[in-house]
Amino acid sequence: MTPVEDVRKEMKKYETYRNAFYELFDRKIPKKENGLFDFENAPTLDAKEVYDLFFKLDYQARKLRGLLIEARDIKVG
Repeated sequence: MTPVEDVRKEMKKYETYRNAFYELFDRKIPKKENGLFDFENAPTLDAKEVYDLFFKLDYQARKLRGLLIEARDIKVG
């Protein structure tokens, strides 16, 4: 697999995790008339459920960062 194909594959995973994270918000948090989440009137969320989804999203973002740096030969630091 080429570096670009690796990035594409991992971007699809990132989008899957991102969608799952926001799907949780869509299910659990009401929205205001303007479409923004109404956190003030939202029930308490299960911290473990939020953390599990966030961890997957964050891990995938860090994985992508490494692949992009490698694919583009970007000098960091």
